[in-house]
Amino acid sequence: LQITLLEASERLGGKILTERFDGLTIEGGPDSFLSSKPAALRLCEELGLANEVIGTTESGGGTYILRNGRLEPLPEGITMLVPTRLRPLLRSRLLSPLGKLRMGLDLFIRPRRSSADESVGHFVRRRLGREAFEQMAQPLLSGIYAGDAEQLSLLATFPRLRETELRYGSLTRGMLAQRRQAKTAQPAGPRRTAFISLNHGVGELIDALVAALPGVALRPATTAIAVERRPDGVYLVSTSNGERFEADGLIFATPAYVTAELLAPLDPDLADLLRRIPYVSTATVTLGYRTTDFEQQSAGRGFVIPKIEDRELTAVTWATNKFAGRAPEDIALVRAFVGRAGREAAVDLPDDELLTLVRRELREILQIDDAPVVSRIYRWHRALPQYVLGHTERLSQIEARVARMSGIQLSGSAYRGVGIPDCIESGQHAAARLLERFRE
Repeated sequence: LQITLLEASERLGGKILTERFDGLTIEGGPDSFLSSKPAALRLCEELGLANEVIGTTESGGGTYILRNGRLEPLPEGITMLVPTRLRPLLRSRLLSPLGKLRMGLDLFIRPRRSSADESVGHFVRRRLGREAFEQMAQPLLSGIYAGDAEQLSLLATFPRLRETELRYGSLTRGMLAQRRQAKTAQPAGPRRTAFISLNHGVGELIDALVAALPGVALRPATTAIAVERRPDGVYLVSTSNGERFEADGLIFATPAYVTAELLAPLDPDLADLLRRIPYVSTATVTLGYRTTDFEQQSAGRGFVIPKIEDRELTAVTWATNKFAGRAPEDIALVRAFVGRAGREAAVDLPDDELLTLVRRELREILQIDDAPVVSRIYRWHRALPQYVLGHTERLSQIEARVARMSGIQLSGSAYRGVGIPDCIESGQHAAARLLERFRE
């Protein structure tokens, strides 16, 4: 095979961006991946990075949620938005007594029998109540998708919750049963924390992957602007710098809206389906503080902020509490997240205004008034695809049309998962399907 990778950016890695300087490891995009999804771990092992994999620190603390301006710990035992331990929930100040009682009614509410899709917001309110949705589920979901839970499709984002409801009749019963099963199962290999990373940041994965591709022609700063198909079935890809590439097959790892414009001349209906996948812009702002300048607040590894708090910040992570080796001992790194569906304007503020906004909200929440010794801003425009209602049906239509196009495959975060393991698996499946087509 002769493989050429056309990358519009001047660097490789997409949303994975790790900066290393002065003993700091700063993540511009994702800082970890889920251990429960094996694709990323398998790739690390294949690239010889098994010994570089690290888990979250044992002493880093838990997750907090902002409620009425105060940080309240997320009760222990919350699994997939569902409580599996009664005592921590009863002690929590995150919900009112009525809110806790309403969550308990999940044990008695019959499953919804309709097979129609519903929004995540509607599902959580139906099973666990409005308060549980507003104070816990919505901010936790926003930390994953930066989306509007009233629009996000349950079947596309959390199908396991729906399966649990149907199988056990109750989310609580289902999660307790699955917890018991997990305790009796013998996990293969070393026990991992839920979130894992690499010693030198997630960018280490990109460095190793590039080094392992000596036979691949890597073409950064090369933007595909048009795709044609000749009568003999060969594809022609035109680029912004005037080059043209011939290919027997193409894998589009571009955002859905970019893929739509490239494929519109070949299949306008497919392009229209791809354009219907909306995206949200976000920004990540990392601030470094001298630990001698302030007494770090007890915020664990970080906290999420409900929409009802009316903040521009959606979440904050203490990077140096989450993974070891991210900074010298006298520096504390804070990652602040801005931008979500319906509230993206702050992402495009000038640097000084965005920094002022982030520092003001950190001061109001954590009483951090000291000036940071380092700051980094990373803007991700139209970066997070939104799996809104109808996504699974739309995806079936997209895949059916792609199946009719010999030599074309789609991959990436727009389809079946936004995380690093999801994207790796998507790329592997696309490659396997294309190879199978070549063998026919």
